[in-house]
Parts: sequence; structure tokens; C-alpha cells
Amino acid sequence: MKIYNSLSRKKEIFEPYDPQRVYMYICGVTVYDHSHLGHALSSIVFDVLYRYLKYKGYSVKKVQNFTDIDDKIINKALQEKTSSEVITEKYIKSFFQSIDGLNVLRSDSHPRATEDMEEIINFIKNLIDKGYAYESSGSVYFNVKKFDDYGKLSGNIHNEEYKSSRVDKNHSKKHNNDFALWKISKAGEPFWDSPWSKGRPGWHIECSAMVKKHLGDQIDIHGGGMDLIFPHHENEIAQSECFSSKKPFVKYWMHNGMLRVKGAEMSKSLGNTFSINEALKRFSSDAIRLWILQTHYRTNPLLDLDLIKSTEKSLTRLRLINSELKSKPELKKMNFISFKQRFIESMDDDLNTPKAIATIFDLAKMIKKSSSTHDVSQGLILFRELSNILGLNYKKLTKDKVANDVNINEIELMIEERNQARSDKNWKEADLIRDKLLELGIEITDTPKGTKWKK
Repeated sequence: MKIYNSLSRKKEIFEPYDPQRVYMYICGVTVYDHSHLGHALSSIVFDVLYRYLKYKGYSVKKVQNFTDIDDKIINKALQEKTSSEVITEKYIKSFFQSIDGLNVLRSDSHPRATEDMEEIINFIKNLIDKGYAYESSGSVYFNVKKFDDYGKLSGNIHNEEYKSSRVDKNHSKKHNNDFALWKISKAGEPFWDSPWSKGRPGWHIECSAMVKKHLGDQIDIHGGGMDLIFPHHENEIAQSECFSSKKPFVKYWMHNGMLRVKGAEMSKSLGNTFSINEALKRFSSDAIRLWILQTHYRTNPLLDLDLIKSTEKSLTRLRLINSELKSKPELKKMNFISFKQRFIESMDDDLNTPKAIATIFDLAKMIKKSSSTHDVSQGLILFRELSNILGLNYKKLTKDKVANDVNINEIELMIEERNQARSDKNWKEADLIRDKLLELGIEITDTPKGTKWKK
């Protein structure tokens, strides 16, 4: 299996530190608003990776954090005249509702920064003791000039462009590009006691401390969106490798692309988001997953609701294969091993889900085509096995129902298949489809302008 490593900027053969176990950490959301489809992209990509590594026989421990103390959370609490705790609890609950709705497996651990404050403070103490960090006016900063490898992930180094464009000038710092590990709290803000002040941690140190507590000094995979490469992941590397006396922090850095809306990244701060929970009212989890996985995880897809609708319709064929097609054991068994090989080859190539999906559709087509002449039981088992790796469960939609829990897309597909059967002069198949539609409460009429249907 090969994975594109953002650190080396090339595909590398995946070899975890422990041949049997994989430790992976995924940067989670800052919980001050509902999760949007950009978050869905990242959640689904790393859910598929998690499922696939397990499928390949690894024991996998996946950790995804919550940033539950942040300026945005504090500002939201002030706007709504409530506490930060009320805000974070509300949106953590919303996050779980979203990922459960998307059929994303929950991580083995979902730590919160506020629950690991002791570890965060001890982490900062260690960096100060080793000379990598310093206290100034009640806050603590990391001295990036003390870490020679700073910039190795992002390519950003200590140049004038970096200083002027990426860093706010702060006279309490030794250098403009030093970043905060601990911030002294302002009046009215949440705070924790520390050796330096009543304050709260910086964003970057939270993840380093949580990785160490829940996974250790070194991990196999660290994932997140491309927008986190700099400064967040760059700063994580600096902190963690200084803490561990220069042990490599992460073996494989994986970054998903950013969902775009009319040329811009989808972002809460830009106000152009479409929440996951809103999307799940309009589309099935399968349609959202398939739409996301039809493009490679390192690309930047454009949010297109019409494309999700189209994906919903194409799923109908897969749902019918999954729920209605029966094997005939009295017929000669058919071998489907080539489809499994194609799927694995695709997924082993840096999680090439577009090719993996094409394989599933080809497998479904072959099962359907061969079901009247061969025992396709092995194909059906494989179809469900491969679908599960992508998190597809083929549950029926709960919207746009017309009769007896039947979806419009399914009716139209059945009519299309009946028309094809009639074109092939397969009258028996055409009559069976008509009878099936009648059982579902759907009456069809053939007219010069095509087949019409009604309840």
C-alpha cells in the first residue's frame, strides 16, 4: 500500500512502526458551530482509510480531538450570552449527530483540550526546561529559531514574506514568528491556573499534548485538511520533536483537499458553509459519501448540489442489487475475484476511491447481467464487503416517498429496466417488473411519448 506523504511530497510504501498496529490522529473541529460539508469531506476520507486499514488486517487506534477552548468559542458565548461550556456541548453533540448520519465510524477516542489541561501544562514546562520556549508577560512562546527543521512540512521559513504576511507582530515575543503555547487570559475569559498565569493554551500545543497522551511520542499517520499544513501542523512538528529529543513525530502526513464554493474554500469564517445536518435532510449518507469519494481525496472538489442529486440517482442501481437480487445456488458458480483485486489495487494506490467506486459499479453490472445464468452469491458477498469499506450501507431514502416506502429514483430505474427488457423482446422480464411495480402501488401506462406512472 502506498500513501502520499505531505512531508516528502511523494507516494511512499506504507510501513507502520509496529507491523501489526497503526496509530493515527486526525485533527478535529473547533466546536463553535455546526459541522459543514467541508468537515464531511475530511471525516469521510479518514473514515475510509480507517476502515481499509482494518480490512487489511491492521489493529488501528484512531484519535480525533475536539478544540473546545478558542477565541471563536469565547466570542460565540459572548454573542449568545452563555458560557463556553454550553456552546461546546451543543456543537459536540451536533458533530456526533453529523458523523453518525454520514455512517462515519466514531474514533477510538475523542479527547477534548479542556480535559487534558494537566498534560498540556506539563508539555509546555518540558519545552521551557529544554530551552525551546520562554515566558513573557504571563504568556509562553515557542522559539522557532531553536528548531532547525522548522518549515520542513510547509516550506515556510524565516523570511521577510513569512514575517510580514503570516505573523501578527507582538512586542512580548523574541521574534515575530514565535507562536503562543500559553496565553494569559483577558478579563471575562475562561482560564486555568498555570505556573505562568491564569490563562489558556494555544491551539497548536493542544494537539501535540493530546497525541502524546493518547498515542505516544511517535505515530504512523496524522491527517487533516490542507489548510492545516501551516501553521498548525508545522508547529505541531516543532513542539513534539523538541519535546521528544528530536524523534520523528509523524511517519506519514496525509492532507485532504478543500471543498470549494464558487471558487473559494468552504469556511465558517467566510459564511459560505452548508451544514452536514442540512445536507442529510436532502440527501442520503450514501449519496454524500459517493459524491465525495468520486474525486481523489487530495483534490479540491466544488460543491454542486445537482451532482449530489445525480449521485443519488446512480445509487439506485446499487440499492436494488443489494436488497433485491437473489442468488440461484442450483446454477454454476461465477468467480468474481478479479473485481476484488481491482478494488485492492485502487485503494493501495494512495486511497484511489474513484477507481474503487468504478470497480463496485462494474461488479454490480456483472452481477445483474449474470444473475439469470449463474449463481452470483459470491459476487453479492463481495459487493457488500467492498461497499462496507467505503461506508456505503444502501439504506433507502427517508424523503420523496411516493408509495409504500418506495423512492422516486427506484421507480424510474425499474421503468427504465422494463423498457430495456421490452426492447430486447424479453417479455417475461418486462412483465415481472410491471408486477413488481403494481405490488408497490405503482401503475404504469405505455404511451407514444413514453411510459407514465402514478400511484
